[in-house]
Amino acid sequence: MKRMMALGGLLMVGAISTVARQAPQPPQTAEIEKVRDNLYVIKNGGGNTAAFITANGVVVVDTKLAGWGQRIIDKIRSVTDKPITTIINTHTHGDHTGSNAEFPASVEVVAQENTKTNMEKMSAFQGDKAQFLPKRTFKDKVTLFGGADRVDLYYFGPGHTNGDALIVFPALRTMHTGDLFAGPSTPIMDVGNGGSGVSYPQTIKKAVAGIPGVDTVIPGHSDVTTWSAFGEYGDFMEALVAAVQQGIKEGKTAEETTAALKLPDKFKTYGMNRASANVSAIYGEIKK
Repeated sequence: MKRMMALGGLLMVGAISTVARQAPQPPQTAEIEKVRDNLYVIKNGGGNTAAFITANGVVVVDTKLAGWGQRIIDKIRSVTDKPITTIINTHTHGDHTGSNAEFPASVEVVAQENTKTNMEKMSAFQGDKAQFLPKRTFKDKVTLFGGADRVDLYYFGPGHTNGDALIVFPALRTMHTGDLFAGPSTPIMDVGNGGSGVSYPQTIKKAVAGIPGVDTVIPGHSDVTTWSAFGEYGDFMEALVAAVQQGIKEGKTAEETTAALKLPDKFKTYGMNRASANVSAIYGEIKK
């Protein structure tokens, strides 16, 4: 049993490392696109960054890889001269937190409480860089600001990590998902930071049931999409977990289940490049 858990963990670490090695290098220019009034998405350099212009300043969601801070700032300056007052980190990974330290120390950093704990283990936030860790955390939900500037932060449970925050701009009916929904493909299940394949579909379904009034979704790494696409992703993850559970019930190995994996046709356009790592992670959880 312990051997299966260890093997699952090694496979997941290897999968994350392989993805990092094989991923194409992002363009060295940031691109900014308007999503709704006062809300922009800045692409390239890691995860999608959102910039929300409020009456008193700019809220930045995720800061990409290290070295991209000035490029984010420059793109924000192209649409407003208001100061950046707040950073929200959707989760711990370096392609979403990497440039925290490149913003003024006066900027308030906000994250789910588990994400702060995970970030405290990162070398990027040791020593004097610890000042760029989240100073404000929440457990299940917190609201920042009010009126048209309101931002709601939600946490519904583990998936990609154990601290995946969903960031909602109610006045604009828009949500930033971080990598809980990176895009229409098999996710990274970072078990080392509390991620859970078994819980993944229910976490998304709780979000669908618990978040009102959203039409537009900014995924962690793909183009702006719809609320229904986010809901469908929950169905995709449910089908994936059910297929793995069936494989276990039939006495198959993780490799055999991966080889026989067949999901409903409505998911035929979904990327499946992490299917093997996902299956191994779910096997490890269930057999633990």
